Amino acid sequence: MKKFRFILLILAGALVVSGCSSSGDDSSDSSGGSIIVAYQNDIATLDPAIGYDWQNWSIIKSLFSRLLDYEPGTTNLIPDLATKMPDISADGKTITFELRDDVKFHNGRTLTAEDVKYSIERAVNPATQGPGAGFFGSIAGFDDAAAGKSNDISGIVINSPTSITFNLSRPDATFMHVMAINFSSVVPKEEAEKYGPDFGKNPVGSGAFKFTSWALGQKLTLDRNLDYYREGVPKLDQINFEVGVDPAVALQRLKSGDVDILGDGIPAANYIAEKENSDNAELIIEGGQLQTGYVTLNVNTKPLNNLKVRQAINHAIDKERIVQILNGRAVAANQPLPPSMPGYDSNYTGFEFNVAKAKSLLAEAGLAKGFSTELWTSNTDPNPRIAQSIQEDLAAIGIKVAIKSLAQANVIEAGGSGKAPMIWSGGMAWIADFPDASNFWGPILGCAGTVPGGWNWSKYCNKALDVDAVKADSMTDPAKSDERLALWRSVFTRAMDEAPWVPIFNEKRITMKSKRLGGDVSLYVDPVHIPVNYDHIFIKK
Repeated sequence: MKKFRFILLILAGALVVSGCSSSGDDSSDSSGGSIIVAYQNDIATLDPAIGYDWQNWSIIKSLFSRLLDYEPGTTNLIPDLATKMPDISADGKTITFELRDDVKFHNGRTLTAEDVKYSIERAVNPATQGPGAGFFGSIAGFDDAAAGKSNDISGIVINSPTSITFNLSRPDATFMHVMAINFSSVVPKEEAEKYGPDFGKNPVGSGAFKFTSWALGQKLTLDRNLDYYREGVPKLDQINFEVGVDPAVALQRLKSGDVDILGDGIPAANYIAEKENSDNAELIIEGGQLQTGYVTLNVNTKPLNNLKVRQAINHAIDKERIVQILNGRAVAANQPLPPSMPGYDSNYTGFEFNVAKAKSLLAEAGLAKGFSTELWTSNTDPNPRIAQSIQEDLAAIGIKVAIKSLAQANVIEAGGSGKAPMIWSGGMAWIADFPDASNFWGPILGCAGTVPGGWNWSKYCNKALDVDAVKADSMTDPAKSDERLALWRSVFTRAMDEAPWVPIFNEKRITMKSKRLGGDVSLYVDPVHIPVNYDHIFIKK
């Protein structure tokens, strides 16, 4: 690999993943067979330019390929469609990838550099209404493409069918990670245009698995891609995602051998009993994750457009009581970044639980008698119970909250369109796409995320903070790493001063697998194939 001088700040090493068993069963690796993964809600979409929730993230990862990927179970970048890590200019602004020539889409056509360019331009095009456009903001020509003035991104240059160059407008410490996230997945133009908005229900990629069938509301089936370019992968013949399965029912089916992975994890009400059952010692898997669960406050909706009202709501919610609903599987949060993310401000105290202060702030806002609003939430347990806890807390200061408990896809749509005043993000809460503070800004708090379909559900846009965020991402010199982290700390704490969120907790990822499944435990709580790296798990001999 050619050594390059563009310093990537992969800050904070790989996520630590722990479990009750080790992966010593790799020697029992065998290929073949099918598994069942159970979910309560249907999958929203499998279009990589649009899909952005934890439920579809790992499925999309397995259906599509990108220039770069991550070593299984880690955050270490490795080549994927690229033959090697890229050649990068001394100033970090010209990045050239050489592509494999043996990659075929699931429709049989050979993948080329033209497909890479098309796919990123499609992700940026506002007509796609994808939430990930802002990730590509450092590529020259991005602004015109994002504004709909051009379908072409001038900074993406095709050198040959197997060579592509990205010219950046500024150095970008996160660019290599961006080339590995789902929004950089490569799609065939002819298929994307054939299906149009229905491409997400008829996905065609070049990944380890290919789409076979989807009975909406019932079952999604993926089959092994026999033409996959990575030797020995995948190990399974088929994955069946059954939806409409209550998590408690899924747990019982797993224990009887009828389900292999709990897509929604262990129900909170069952967690302690299952954890204390010695029969589950090798089946329950716990992993650390860069996650924050939060309530968004739509700053464009009255009276949430009043800062004092948003501050009052922050003071009114008892986060420790919510943590108890999870049986202690989380810690209370006071800022967007989780504690293990570089840039987290350990000196920041945030808004303490203080009912008297909350009432005082409402009175200052001219709303001493309170008001009525809505809180949207996913209908998967324990999210409705968490929403009820928030409802009770806000009632104590005079705010009457109507809970709208719906399927995850409906809540995501309401957030993207801006019609939901408040959203509890549970089940859709933010888990880092890559281990850098930048990932907690652009998509969910930056101005770029406020577009229709975006994931900045508070619709908060502070252009001055966006400028500082770009400045932080442009610091690629390792000598400035402390300065970069200090700037990120300032960006997030200044944003919290304007209270577009109520950070609630930082949660562990806990799931359960069947006895017959093998593979390193980290694959079942994979930090970037969230939640499961399906490409590398297998059925034991």
